[in-house]
Amino acid sequence: MLIVTTLWLRKCVRHWRLFKSFIVSAKVSKKFKVKAVLIDLDGTLIHTAPEIARAINSMLVSLNRPMIEEKQIAAYIGEGAQVLIKRCLTGQLDGEPALAEYEQAQPLFFEYYAKIVTESKPYPQVLESLQAFKKAGYRLACVTNKPDRFTVPLLENSHLLQYFECVVSGDTLAKKKPAPDQIFYVCEKMGVAIDEVVLIGDSKTDIAAARNAACFIFTVPYGYNQGAEVASNEVDAKINHIGEALDLLH
Repeated sequence: MLIVTTLWLRKCVRHWRLFKSFIVSAKVSKKFKVKAVLIDLDGTLIHTAPEIARAINSMLVSLNRPMIEEKQIAAYIGEGAQVLIKRCLTGQLDGEPALAEYEQAQPLFFEYYAKIVTESKPYPQVLESLQAFKKAGYRLACVTNKPDRFTVPLLENSHLLQYFECVVSGDTLAKKKPAPDQIFYVCEKMGVAIDEVVLIGDSKTDIAAARNAACFIFTVPYGYNQGAEVASNEVDAKINHIGEALDLLH
């Protein structure tokens, strides 16, 4: 009886694996019909955490505050410079520092970061992927919460700016991600419908922005998502790098 039960269990496991493989294959083979690809900057196109961390710690030293590890600062990235500074001052995701301290800290961070912002480097395969998107006929836009004074020099120095038809920074509009405004703005500027757009990002901020706008959302695993992994059921696809999106588009 034990032998029969063991064989039966083995068959069940084998059948489950085959079924699971079929489901995964079916999901991967799904194609999304889009005309425009919108891509996040920090943590998706360019690894900016090292330089951001250096500027934050220079700011903290100037304020006679203890420095913070780069890993922790990276977990605070994603919702714009103002939120980042507040998180680093309070050690909390939703913390509010004293107004006087924040007003002293912000110009210090901007001053230090402006000196090193262009030292950040694109992730592997980013340049080749942008070239492939353009060759395939997709229109490209960069959608970031980073202030424009840092966004454009960084993209330009990384030789990425030329690939983007539209760049929307954190201070281009009154609202930024997770609000959908930036995505709507790009759609209007480029003359594409919201269901013809996919946003590629790395964080829950990007996911929320895409869901609020009702466009497709793909995520990469190497960016800044407050140290958490994106769940598969939160997105339309999880890709290893932005170039893999091409296999899912038509």
